[in-house]
Amino acid sequence: MEITKGQEFSLEIDDMGTDGEGIGHKEGYTLFVKDALVGDIVRVKVIKAKKKFGYGRLLEVMKPSPWRVEPACDCARQCGGCQIQHCSYEKQLAWKEKKVRDCLQRIGGFEEIPMEPIMGMDEPYHYRNKAQYPVGYDKEGNPVAGFYAGRTHSIIPNTDCAIQHPCNHMILETILAFMKQYDIPAYEEKKHTGLVRHILTRVGKYTGEVMVCLIINGNKLPHQDKLVEMLKKATDVETTYKIKSICLNINKDKTNRILGEKVVPIYGQTYIEDKIGDITYRISPLSFYQVNPEQTQKLYGTALEYADLKGNEVVWDLYCGIGTISLFLAQKAAKVCGVEIVPQAIEDARENADRNGFTNTEFFVGAAEDVVLEQYEQSGGSLRADVVTLDPPRKGCDEKLLRTVVRMEPKRIVYVSCDPATLARDLKYLCGEGYELKRVRACDMFGHSSHVETVVLMSRKAQ
Repeated sequence: MEITKGQEFSLEIDDMGTDGEGIGHKEGYTLFVKDALVGDIVRVKVIKAKKKFGYGRLLEVMKPSPWRVEPACDCARQCGGCQIQHCSYEKQLAWKEKKVRDCLQRIGGFEEIPMEPIMGMDEPYHYRNKAQYPVGYDKEGNPVAGFYAGRTHSIIPNTDCAIQHPCNHMILETILAFMKQYDIPAYEEKKHTGLVRHILTRVGKYTGEVMVCLIINGNKLPHQDKLVEMLKKATDVETTYKIKSICLNINKDKTNRILGEKVVPIYGQTYIEDKIGDITYRISPLSFYQVNPEQTQKLYGTALEYADLKGNEVVWDLYCGIGTISLFLAQKAAKVCGVEIVPQAIEDARENADRNGFTNTEFFVGAAEDVVLEQYEQSGGSLRADVVTLDPPRKGCDEKLLRTVVRMEPKRIVYVSCDPATLARDLKYLCGEGYELKRVRACDMFGHSSHVETVVLMSRKAQ
């Protein structure tokens, strides 16, 4: 049977792809179907057909999978944020663990994988402490905020997201009412006109502090004192969480990048504070800070366990951000050196170290692959690290960095990954350079999405 674009037929879904899409097979032909779930029998329409595989649109669930559940959010299917909210949480965890294992086997070439049970959430809703809502207009010309539909810049209006902190609903509704009352224009991307581009919120899970930041295509916000007044009045009814920061982020560039470099306070300070374990962190609009604090504590606690510090080790923490892992490690290490390319993040890291009383940390600004090599060469090749921790972006580690890490001969490497594919690639390299895979544990930081974090321990083989 030749599969062509426009065909409709029933299909049994027997697997899930890397982005959470369903995978079915029709007479040897593979079809990827967004929103379909393993175990479903569905009716699909082929929207793109290649020689051996294609893509289908889900038309009807004819027989639901035993793992199919009703999404908590009405717009889960349209929104690009939650790819698998229609899947039971138990099955989500099993699939994410399998996803890590499959990548390590297929890409890394590992046969025996020392996998430990995935760290799931106790409550997989309302867990995010950071949100970035694009702002635009509905068909009637009213300002709206929400999320982009998958792979588009079309806004799905939603002020009550099932995975964001509940206080965001009140904040968004207040800002939209302010924009309508004072005729504040939303940004129009294609024309590069209008003012309010995005609304960013951050919530301190353990401190109760809230930040509201409007990203604007201009230098100031008309009637900003009225916005402050309206937000403060709206939050007076909330006793647990209080707004500590209202600020503007200036981004006048014609770009898809959300944040500009300049932050202007209009109420309170330009940061909030939150805690992970016993450590307090200062968080600005530009700071990288994990969005799921409860799972972050599990993730970093596991990294600390894998590092197996006794108190006399020198640790290099590469891609350190604002020092979250660095300070966790500094509780038990003799010295921790952190490296991060974002200058503001390093300022935050130094401030966080000072405020928490750490005197055994040092932070460097620059690309990790350049800073570590530079420090190594300056030391005449004598620079050593007992432990190296890696927490790179999705693209993984630069090979130049991995080469330098190998030359530093750490006894242990702890790798925190947000992408199993690049993790597997990097682990394969390290295993070819004298290291062996000792422990692997996945962590669900982003429930109902296709993303999964992983912590890995590698040890240098005995010479």
